[in-house]
Amino acid sequence: MTRTPPNPTGQTSDPTDRTPPTRWEQQWAEQPERWQSYADKFATYYADGTDMDGEARFVDMLAARDSVVLDAGCGTGRVAAGLAARGHRAIGVDKDAGLVRIGIERYPLVPLLVADLADLAADAFAGAGVAPPFDLIVSAGNVMVYAASGTEPRILTNLDALLAPGGRAVFGFATDRDYTVDALDADSAAVGWLGEHRFATWHLDPYAGDSDWAVSVFRKPGRRPEPTGPDGRWAPKG
Repeated sequence: MTRTPPNPTGQTSDPTDRTPPTRWEQQWAEQPERWQSYADKFATYYADGTDMDGEARFVDMLAARDSVVLDAGCGTGRVAAGLAARGHRAIGVDKDAGLVRIGIERYPLVPLLVADLADLAADAFAGAGVAPPFDLIVSAGNVMVYAASGTEPRILTNLDALLAPGGRAVFGFATDRDYTVDALDADSAAVGWLGEHRFATWHLDPYAGDSDWAVSVFRKPGRRPEPTGPDGRWAPKG
């Protein structure tokens, strides 16, 4: 498991960083007090047992048992942890080293890596214990709308390279931001993905034009494994 360097705000200090600051860094990580408030809020949720597993339950319904899943833009890793608890081989990546550090302390059995989605490639997972191709990629919690402006097509291209044929990609974000669901649809079509579902919440509420949230599911073309379990259900691998 990769350990992160001390970095209270999670800002990247490498001068060779190849992408511009993300919207997240500009709005949160570059404001340490605001960043700490965000971290403290979720620490409180974690400590008092607040249900934060809605995204993981949604993804679990889409995934065969023992699927290999990437939590892309994992923050503290709660979605990856929720999927690991449900029997999947999950790993998370996030550019914010401070949030990843919190996640490593909170979920020590879940591999979490510091990586920029705009530069993400298969070699980032070397030695992590979970590696591509991924059966499913989930990007919850406004990840795409906090990406650096203009890098969104590049991020989807990178994720496509890591996604197995027939695999799914799931995105959830607010609809009132610069990056829109129409832009997501266009960028997904550009990498060849097919739109399967769109909901207004992680609880399958129907999406409408005035919905303030969108959960979008795409499929990468290709042959899926055949179900081999009883009654046509998916059998566990191995």
